[in-house]
Amino acid sequence: MDLEIVTIGTELLLGHTIDTNAAYLARALAAVGVRVARRTSVPDTPEAIRGAVADALARTGFVVTSGGLGPTRDDRTRQAVADLYGVPLLVDAAYLDRLQARWRRLGRPGEMPEANRTQALYPAGATVLPNPRGSAPGLWLEGPPGVVVMLPGVPHELQGLTDDELVPRLAARSPEARVTRSLTIRTTGIPESRLADLVGPLEDTLAPATLAYLPTFDGVDLRLTTWVLPPGEASAALARARDRLLAAVGEWCYGEEGVDLAAVVLDRVRAAGGHLAVAESCTGGLVAARLTAVPGASAVFVGGIVAYENAVKVAELDVPEPTIRSEGAVSEAVVRAMAAGAQRRFGAEAVIAVTGVAGPEGGTAEKPVGTVWLCAAWRDTQRAVRIGVPGNRAEVRGRAAQAALDLMRRALSEPPDVRLARPGTHGNAPT
Repeated sequence: MDLEIVTIGTELLLGHTIDTNAAYLARALAAVGVRVARRTSVPDTPEAIRGAVADALARTGFVVTSGGLGPTRDDRTRQAVADLYGVPLLVDAAYLDRLQARWRRLGRPGEMPEANRTQALYPAGATVLPNPRGSAPGLWLEGPPGVVVMLPGVPHELQGLTDDELVPRLAARSPEARVTRSLTIRTTGIPESRLADLVGPLEDTLAPATLAYLPTFDGVDLRLTTWVLPPGEASAALARARDRLLAAVGEWCYGEEGVDLAAVVLDRVRAAGGHLAVAESCTGGLVAARLTAVPGASAVFVGGIVAYENAVKVAELDVPEPTIRSEGAVSEAVVRAMAAGAQRRFGAEAVIAVTGVAGPEGGTAEKPVGTVWLCAAWRDTQRAVRIGVPGNRAEVRGRAAQAALDLMRRALSEPPDVRLARPGTHGNAPT
């Protein structure tokens, strides 16, 4: 089955809002064998909506729209589609009652505004798709022009209706559908070009899966995709290709799909029976923020210190002042002392420490902008590395935080007898 997506909203064309709805729809539809033939964005005008939907119906006969179902004057999708089908808008009395009950349940003052009543309107002949996450229901309209499914533009509402209503209905229409499926392997610490050297010779053996390299802020994702296969064949092909890729990328892989490296680190510290703290300078708390963004982090993460000023490094982390004067704040000796100080302060078995030159100023010939020292400590052993991080200030800080987490992951991946035993290294390491 082919269909088209029309996302509605002037804010999308102005660039004020990123169109995440179309991406979510495309992924969900591919999983049930539906191919998105075209995606179109149009402003909040009746003419633009009607024209885009009519053109899409003429090509595929099936359209999913996003947006324009709210209570304000720029929400015009219902009327535009009703006009296209030549049907009136009717009031769904039962849905109107639910809207009024929802208004009261949320404790809002006074009577529900008249504008909200428009959300109980539907084109004659349409099926109302309940939306427990918001006030605008979805609408499914079939007629001579084809099928139009209208979904709200609020992302979590669209996602809920897609999962609860749209996908099951489409799957029921095509029980023998061939599906398009993807699987993502996440890597970090290795440049795309070097990764291609490792993986390139395998690409022909991955068929029928295809491979795409997706550089991200955190590393390079490898996305495997199978196209238009029966579900069982698709799953088996992805599994075979996945195993081959994992064997090739080895230590550079830290997980699959949307896994966060911070969650991987927390899991490994927990499995090792430890607790984790951080001591940060140039990253300014980014490592701690990554860790505490993971649900359940409190079972492992105990706290951290942002020792931005040298005086704080001395007072809070017991970094010797003579060491800072002789070696500089961005040095192996200082990052090791920061890690040891945090271990004592927090009583944590595991510590991540970071110090560096984030820029745009402050670099020298010996320590240019992007120079970062990292240390991963586990009990009475440490590993410290120096890396060179490209990019502007925000990129240096973000990539340094990712590299620091990866250093801890690697340290905890090794057998206990060699864990963290390697001496510090110098030079530029990939990020």
